[in-house]
Amino acid sequence: MTAILFIKTSSLGDVIHHMPALADARRRMPETRFCWVVEEAYAPLARLHPAVDQVIPVATRRWRRLPVWPSTWREFSHFKRAVAGREYEAIIDTQGLLRSALIGRLAKGPRHGYGARSIREPFASRLYDIRHTVSRDLHAIQRNRMLTGLALGYEPEGAIDFGLSRQQLAGVADAPYALLLHATARAEKQWPEESWIALGRSLRGKGVSLILPWGSARERARSERIAAAIPGARAPEWRPLDGMARLVAGASFVVGVDTGLLHLAAALGVPLAGIFIASEPGLTGPMGKGPIVIVGGKGRIPAVAEVEGAVEQIL
Repeated sequence: MTAILFIKTSSLGDVIHHMPALADARRRMPETRFCWVVEEAYAPLARLHPAVDQVIPVATRRWRRLPVWPSTWREFSHFKRAVAGREYEAIIDTQGLLRSALIGRLAKGPRHGYGARSIREPFASRLYDIRHTVSRDLHAIQRNRMLTGLALGYEPEGAIDFGLSRQQLAGVADAPYALLLHATARAEKQWPEESWIALGRSLRGKGVSLILPWGSARERARSERIAAAIPGARAPEWRPLDGMARLVAGASFVVGVDTGLLHLAAALGVPLAGIFIASEPGLTGPMGKGPIVIVGGKGRIPAVAEVEGAVEQIL
C-alpha cells in the first residue's frame, strides 16, 4: 500500500492546524496509508483523526532535557526504526523547522517542505528534496493545506474540515458547562487573573457552570486560585489530550486566550470567545464552523466588558 509520512510535531495549536490538510489528502487519496510524526503529548489527539493510519510519537522535548541518558538513546533508536521502516511515496514536513527537517532525513522517500523564504528557519529548506513556495501571510491552516496539496499534486478546495466530530466525542454531559481557558505557554498571551475572576463571577451570576482546565503544575495552581474566587467554579483533574478533547466537545461554549485548547474548540465547532493579546489572529487565530468572536489584538488587552460582549454574541 502507498504511504505518506507527515511531520508536524508541535505545538498543540500547530497540530490542530495541520488536521485539515490530512482531511483534504484523505478525500483525494482514499486508499493511501497516512502516517504522522507528532510529539508524544499530542499523540492521543492525533489518533482521533480518522485519516491517520499510524501515529509515530517523538519525544524531542523530553530528550533535550535528558540527552545523555541511556533511555533517551534507546527511545531514539526505536523511533528511528519506526520512521525508517518503510519507503514513503512522499515525506511532507509542514512544521518547517530544522528539527522537523532532520526527522524527515531519517525517513526513506522524497522529502517535501517549504522554500527558504516561506519559513521561519530558512536553513531547514536545504534538507528537503523538493521545496515549495507558500506565502507566510496566509493563515497556518491554509499554509498546511497548500503545502500538502503541492506535494501530492492537487489544489485544496472546499470548506475547512478538521476531521473531528463534536457529537461523537462529547457523549452525554451530566449538566451544561463552559470552559475558561486561561492557560498558555507564553506569559505575554495571558489575560490577568483579576479579569478572569470578574468574568467568571459575571457568568456564574447568569447560572453558567464553569470549569478551568490546566496542563502543568503552574497552570493548576492558577486554575485553583481563579476557581476559588468564583462561587461554584472548579479545576478538574488532569486528563490526556483525548480526554481533554471530550471535555471541550461537551462544553456549551469556551472563553480562552490564544492557546491550543481554544483551537481545539474551534476545530470541534464549539462556540468560542477568543482573547488575543500578543499574537495576530489573522495568521494563527481559531477557525471553525461554530460561532467565533475575537476580542483584543496584538499589543492590546481587552476589558472584561468586551469579553462579556463576545460571549453574548456567540450565544
